[in-house]
Amino acid sequence: MNNDPNWERQLLERLASAALIEQRRSRQWKIFFRLAWLAVIGFIAVSLFMRGEDKTGASLTGGGHSAVIELDGAISSENDSGKKMVEALESAFRDKGTKGVIIDANSPGGSPVLSGMVYDEIRRQKQRHADIPVYVVVSEVCASGCYYIASAADKIFVDKASIVGSIGVLSDGFGFTGAMEKLGIERRLKTAGENKAMGDPFSPQNPKHEAIRQQLLDDIHQQFIAAVRAGRGKRLKDDPQMFSGMVWLGEKAIPLGLADGYGTVASVARDVVKADKTVDFTRQDDFSSRVARRIGVEFAGGVKSLFNTELF
Repeated sequence: MNNDPNWERQLLERLASAALIEQRRSRQWKIFFRLAWLAVIGFIAVSLFMRGEDKTGASLTGGGHSAVIELDGAISSENDSGKKMVEALESAFRDKGTKGVIIDANSPGGSPVLSGMVYDEIRRQKQRHADIPVYVVVSEVCASGCYYIASAADKIFVDKASIVGSIGVLSDGFGFTGAMEKLGIERRLKTAGENKAMGDPFSPQNPKHEAIRQQLLDDIHQQFIAAVRAGRGKRLKDDPQMFSGMVWLGEKAIPLGLADGYGTVASVARDVVKADKTVDFTRQDDFSSRVARRIGVEFAGGVKSLFNTELF
């Protein structure tokens, strides 16, 4: 036992000192986390502000340049590819230094609606800026919806092993009626409207509904064909497989008129546009956009799955 008569006082002082130190540390951590949150909020605010900024107006470089826009991956609402392509095209054409636009394409296709929107935007911009050519350079794949978009360009360049074509439409799904019957599961579906349950995977196929679905696919296919014919014109050769959904390698696509020659982004910028300096106008996602779109995609996913039509 401590014989110091002041030991209790000393103990209390040490405990009080320790408590003060702990409180000071706690306040420091609170300040740190508050500053961290302020930094995150500030970063999001700056991202939103920068996203709203337009790169157009004055030239981005001292001389002329080739504007490059990437078209990579599936064309869908999940990655917002249609909107980003339209925004990038608008910025590239409005920039005073743009001598030509090069779409760096590597996509298997996707939504016919979004593909058509981008196709129409390219043609609109070409009418407004007749002096700025548009070229598509295919790295690996430019099929279906991607080719829909590419056909609006002035010329399409490929590698000899690039995959090009697939001018067709599909609508996929599953049928579970056989499995339900084996498991003793009964489907109890009520609708208001005789065609409301069209494509329901838990109901038997309805010949009338299947005919409607096929007509929708045929109509979209005809839109696709008309767009390709309008874009490629007399360059297309008369081949019975042209609009069958067939794909070709680049070396076969050129004599068929589906492509115009061999080239890369660098070679087209240098030898065709005559502006070897490139500026990337591809729209990139910020954090807030990814979060907002993810919420929207999850909400809409169930409805979209009822009739999922793709240009794949």
